[in-house]
Amino acid sequence: MNATRFGELEVLCHAPERATHDHPLLFVHGAYVSAWCWEEHFLPWFARRGWPAYAVSLSGHGRSRQREHLDSYSIDDYVRDVAEVAARLPAPPVLVGHSMGGMVVQKYLEQYDAPAAVLMSAVPPQGLMGSAFGLMFKRPHLLSDLNRIMSGNDMDIDSLREALFHQPVAADDLQRYYRLSQPESHRAIWDMSLFNLPQPARMHRVPMLILGAEHDALIPPDQVHMTGMTYGRQAEILRGMGHGMMLERDWEIAAMRIADWLAERAL
Repeated sequence: MNATRFGELEVLCHAPERATHDHPLLFVHGAYVSAWCWEEHFLPWFARRGWPAYAVSLSGHGRSRQREHLDSYSIDDYVRDVAEVAARLPAPPVLVGHSMGGMVVQKYLEQYDAPAAVLMSAVPPQGLMGSAFGLMFKRPHLLSDLNRIMSGNDMDIDSLREALFHQPVAADDLQRYYRLSQPESHRAIWDMSLFNLPQPARMHRVPMLILGAEHDALIPPDQVHMTGMTYGRQAEILRGMGHGMMLERDWEIAAMRIADWLAERAL
């Protein structure tokens, strides 16, 4: 793994021994985390299969610029981060966005083209309100804890487990993920809720894989299907998995589906 900087942005990179694909992969993380969530499994796995694999920590996240100004960052700022990294890669990247990162990818496509996009448990183009109402009625304690971590307060570690995982997760790993979690920008959350939702008519139409997880507590399957219907795609729901599918015990099922889909398109 090579941890580097593109300007003021932290970028994690795994280079394959022999690149066998024309386009690198650029992974975009969700809220409350940073590029580390892709380093656990996905970056080395895809690099072993011939893809140059990159993951960016968005502004205010990880070791990227100005953590102290986190709340000032908007979804448009995150789009600019992705564009800044994409412009410095050797070829236009396939974009893979998880949760909030999936929303960033959708907004990116309003301004920029891409060879393809993968949305993993992405915030739907209709925004976060549907998910928030679902949590309010079904898991109010989890919604409360997410609000606590957004404000920089500690959350119950069991809430982290409930938010990300359906499958068993080792206690040591859960503690490590808990330590690596961080607050999220209030401005970005409001953008995803109401103020800066994607405009599908403005977006570049690119090959798009839309994945969800059967037991996702945050972006449940009905929200994922809504994304699929908006873009005229058939969403795929991975059975037995929770929201943090790139960290789940069976993460390789998600990775393999993405790799097969890319290979079918010679990407």
